[in-house]
Amino acid sequence: MDQISKTNAPVLDNFWMPFTANRQFKAAPRMLASAEGMYYTDLDGNRVLDGTAGLWCCNAGHGRKKISQAVERQLSTMDFAPTFQMGHPIAFDFAARLAKIAPGGADAKLDRIFFTGSGSESVDTALKIAIAYQRAIGQGTRTRIIGREKGYHGVGFGGISVGGLVNNRRMFPQIPADHMRHTLDVERNAFTKGLPDHGVELADDLERLVQLHGAETIAAVIVEPMSGSAGVILPPKGYLEKLRATADKYGILLIFDEVITGFGRLGTPFATDYFGVAPDLVTTAKGLTNGTIPMGAVFASRKVHDGLMVGPENAIELFHGYTYSGHPVACAAGIATLDVYEEEGLLTRAADLSDHWQEALHALKDHPHVTDIRNLGLVGAVELAPRSGAPGTRAYDVFVDCFSKGLLIRVTGDIIALSPPLIVEKSEIETIVSKIGDALKRVA
Repeated sequence: MDQISKTNAPVLDNFWMPFTANRQFKAAPRMLASAEGMYYTDLDGNRVLDGTAGLWCCNAGHGRKKISQAVERQLSTMDFAPTFQMGHPIAFDFAARLAKIAPGGADAKLDRIFFTGSGSESVDTALKIAIAYQRAIGQGTRTRIIGREKGYHGVGFGGISVGGLVNNRRMFPQIPADHMRHTLDVERNAFTKGLPDHGVELADDLERLVQLHGAETIAAVIVEPMSGSAGVILPPKGYLEKLRATADKYGILLIFDEVITGFGRLGTPFATDYFGVAPDLVTTAKGLTNGTIPMGAVFASRKVHDGLMVGPENAIELFHGYTYSGHPVACAAGIATLDVYEEEGLLTRAADLSDHWQEALHALKDHPHVTDIRNLGLVGAVELAPRSGAPGTRAYDVFVDCFSKGLLIRVTGDIIALSPPLIVEKSEIETIVSKIGDALKRVA
């Protein structure tokens, strides 16, 4: 197939783009034609440095031959096989490989893995597992899930119910849920390097909601260990430990949404390892296959898994699953991705770069419009003062300016969010920060 160019560019009318102002985009499209390593190439042949790992997913960078070759081999061997009452070896092989690096290590026993097709599916799967588990152990009144304001847990009906982003929720019916307060406190924690000192008391919200609803109604609490989509919101020191203790006190399951933080983003295989707090369920996707083939996975503790392995042996234990659960081609991509991570030490590489990343980002502190900078591992956020009466427009203009100068960033509201591939070099970190700094000076 010929490379896309302006002369054979696609018609834009038919694709209804997700999470996009379609009319605005199609009036001035930004089109990517190819990718390799740390760079995309646009339709005009310009290289664009990837400051976001695609969409938080291409942790090993782009164009990895080991992964594409594994996909090609699997396609020519077996393109699809069902996993309802049937099996194929590669799904079991991939689950076994994942179990070896499961969140929390061997002691956490989070080594029972349910495959999905995306992060949104992983979240809805984890919520259903939590409710089913409570029922299986005789706690059938526990059907409520506790989420958190500013949380993002995908776009399924369960995910938007426990999520806390109003634009994702306002049009749609939801399952029974309530929300803790978010932990973003710019007034007390502005320009903190790493975890903020203030806000651990916000974890007491779980206790408050137990008193409001009754522990006997609550199945689980779900949080992102580090929120990404809302603009890189970090947990205060001791916050996750306190949630774990309260959940244990009342028999509530704790779910970590690691769709963004899984597979090396914080310098450990999972945020669970970074924080040293083991939940009962962990949702993943994105970096699971380096973004090459859509796939997700839920890591369940043996306690939760075994709690559902009851009743007659010929009975289905969990009435849930997807046509593409354990898709053989996605599994092939996932195994090859784990090989790349292991061979190049990518699951821990962010730890070696985090100090340099931190200092480079915080060098933007005195640039125009900057009100806060947040960082952890190879994740960062630069928050900007909003324009009067036009929130979000300043960061969007920085986004467009950066793209025109060869840098891809992500913005949410007036927050610039950054998560470069884990193969990033120090020189490329400097380029990312320099281009953002120049854009901040140009954008009014």
